[in-house]
Amino acid sequence: MSGSGSRAPFDAFFLPAGRGERFCIFHPAVGAPLGSVLYLHPFAEEMNKSRRMAALQARAFAARGYNVLQIDLFGCGDSGGDFGDARWDIWKADAALAVEWLGRQAEVPIYLWGLRLGALLALDFSRQSGKSFAGLLLWQPVVSGAQFMTQFLRLRLAGEMLAGGDANNGTEQLRAQLRAGKALEIAGYELAPELAQVIERLDLAALAPENVPARWFEISAEGKPSPALRRAALAWGAAGAEVDLHAVRGELFWSSVEISECPELTAATSESFALAAA
Repeated sequence: MSGSGSRAPFDAFFLPAGRGERFCIFHPAVGAPLGSVLYLHPFAEEMNKSRRMAALQARAFAARGYNVLQIDLFGCGDSGGDFGDARWDIWKADAALAVEWLGRQAEVPIYLWGLRLGALLALDFSRQSGKSFAGLLLWQPVVSGAQFMTQFLRLRLAGEMLAGGDANNGTEQLRAQLRAGKALEIAGYELAPELAQVIERLDLAALAPENVPARWFEISAEGKPSPALRRAALAWGAAGAEVDLHAVRGELFWSSVEISECPELTAATSESFALAAA
């Protein structure tokens, strides 16, 4: 199907894949494409909160001459599979499938664009895929997988407390259950031990890409990069990676109560691509 009215045209379809199909939205470039962009979404509920911003940026890219593919990974959104069956390697296979599909649409450079945990997925995939990418666009990349998992597990603890459960339980007890092979229900999502263990080990500083320039964008109240992100950028620089770090003011739309936007992020991202293409 296609969009109509004031919105740019797009195509929504299901891409055949292992263990079902993957729901995709394709935004074709206006005019001859300058490149193609694959969007890898964030984790669990952050994905739903970010859909509007992802759509706005995808349309902005398309208007500037870039094909954009948004894919719901296995077990996520409208794609096949259950979240509890999702694994990191399956998601990387989904990324490979999407890149292959994009390559068939036009012989142009391909960029990977990831948000939050999707940024780490983009990095891990780019390092192991054996393919050459034109660049990496990282929106608010998760710095530490272990810290990210702690925050996610706290949602389980908050739910237990609201339900009158044992407030003495902590994230370490939940981690022990995961290590014992027990899946956990957290905020409506079943977290598999296998997926949790991989996320725990992810470290942005250790995922420096090779021969792929990266643009990082972080949202903050002050409009300055956080110390954690700066440290990761320094580690990348020491490893010889090329990184362009940006900070913008705005709302953390992936964690807001209501669906929100950050026009400053869209503007800054679009401008950075326009300058690169000039």
